[in-house]
Amino acid sequence: MVTIDGKWMMEGLEYDDDKRIKSSDDLTEYINKVGFLPLFKNNITGFSVEEITSKYGWWSDKPEEDPWAWREVIATEGIVAYGKLFSGKAGFVSKEWYPLFASYRRDGYDFDSRYEDGLASRKSKNIIDVLSNYESLPSYELKALAGFSKGGEKGFDGALNSLQMLTYITVRDFRKKRNKKNEEYGWSVASYSLSENLFGEDYIRSGYKVDPKVAKDKIIRHLLGFYPDATYDEIERCIR
Repeated sequence: MVTIDGKWMMEGLEYDDDKRIKSSDDLTEYINKVGFLPLFKNNITGFSVEEITSKYGWWSDKPEEDPWAWREVIATEGIVAYGKLFSGKAGFVSKEWYPLFASYRRDGYDFDSRYEDGLASRKSKNIIDVLSNYESLPSYELKALAGFSKGGEKGFDGALNSLQMLTYITVRDFRKKRNKKNEEYGWSVASYSLSENLFGEDYIRSGYKVDPKVAKDKIIRHLLGFYPDATYDEIERCIR
């Protein structure tokens, strides 16, 4: 994104560009081919949803053309993982590559072991404990149940983002709030689940067979095949 005359502008493609991704199905196919894809432009040229879609479709009144709306569709389909996965910013990881991504990010720890070794906060454990009892929860309900309501714990967003980066939780779908008449209102809100609920515990933890350093190297070298102008170090910084 860039600022022009005080307005945010996306750095995407023109409508008539044959290379642009035109639908959520096309985007899912592209993510499955590349394996990983941040939502917004970063230090690797072309490595984002922003740069391969129309710059005019974002936040439009046409959800079928809006990549911001597509992320909701893709998350709900459960074929690709979506969340804060790239330096605390949003993006996608395919099912094929998620176990290696988990190996790299978790460094061989399941959450309980990480917590027992003093590598995870009590705030993060509160979130994991709540989600262990639900298939998924919208963020506002998760916040309350995990003790972050008014007068309670602080730092909910930070703990939530950290758990996504470590691949312990993921966005499972999006829901709107409901009023006392059970009517939907406002913007859609992300709902979260344990990542094992998305792809299965055995499948995700199969990545633990690969040393975390080897997993990271495989990810970087895979991406170098798609973005040969990038350096090893540039990709490493992007996937941290």
